[in-house]
Amino acid sequence: MKSNITVNTPNAKVKSLFTDQTTNWPLAKNAYESLSEVKIREISFGDYSIKVQFNPARMVSSGAKVDAKTIAARPCFLCLANRPAEQCAIEFGDYEILVNPFPIFPEHFTIPGREHVPQQIKPYFTDMLELAKALNEYLIFYNGPKCGASAPDHMHFQAGTKDFLPLVKDYHQLKDTHTNLLVSTEKMQLFQMKNYGRTVYVIETADMGDAQDSFEKLYGHFQTDENIEPLMNIVCTYESGKWFVFILPRKAFRPWQYSAEDDKQLLVSPATVEMCGIFITPVEAHFKRICKDDIVSIFNQASL
Repeated sequence: MKSNITVNTPNAKVKSLFTDQTTNWPLAKNAYESLSEVKIREISFGDYSIKVQFNPARMVSSGAKVDAKTIAARPCFLCLANRPAEQCAIEFGDYEILVNPFPIFPEHFTIPGREHVPQQIKPYFTDMLELAKALNEYLIFYNGPKCGASAPDHMHFQAGTKDFLPLVKDYHQLKDTHTNLLVSTEKMQLFQMKNYGRTVYVIETADMGDAQDSFEKLYGHFQTDENIEPLMNIVCTYESGKWFVFILPRKAFRPWQYSAEDDKQLLVSPATVEMCGIFITPVEAHFKRICKDDIVSIFNQASL
């Protein structure tokens, strides 16, 4: 089922798709209406804050089993043949843009490739840059296959409301005091954030080739096995004629708190959104209980 989109720009197309789906697809309509009921707490770390969100609908992702046996046993929900009949798509090169029916962002999209190939960033990094430039009213993000992707068997990106993730705003506001400049060339700068609770590298450039080259050097730096992708989450935006690529290297997927018992358990499954400053908790008791020390502990376990 395809949506009858007549507007021309990619930004306008996805906004039209979003309006159409949240009007005519009951699952999406109810999901986005329910976002108004999401509870939020803010925990201060001085110069920046972490938001904690109680969002029970995200149990689908937070509680997802992503082991090889489980993945092999279920149909891929990103493949066209297995999607809900009501879910419409916009074509973008080798990808399709879909409204995510289990949202975190006020506008949340999943962008699967047409082919059923494993989640991997290196061959598709420039696709991410192209998406960020075309959808410059949104941010594009990537969850690695072993650090947040609920469909590690199918290559995909996601897009969301641009000003929603604290990391992006924090970077622009704290750049003068919370970054170290690591590399500077005529066309590119590479920064590392400091005193931020987790490791973040930021590439700024107006040149796609420089962005790719810088990313691949970082990728190689963190790769310990040439056959295995290094753990990482990535966010990309395009503003004022250049890309901002945020790379968050990881050392673990889920913290010990995720599988702990009784009042020690915190069902937080860190992916890009959590690493960028919004902790999603699908269990209300965990939302109420999580504290600053828990966040420090989870970042220490998850961030490289």
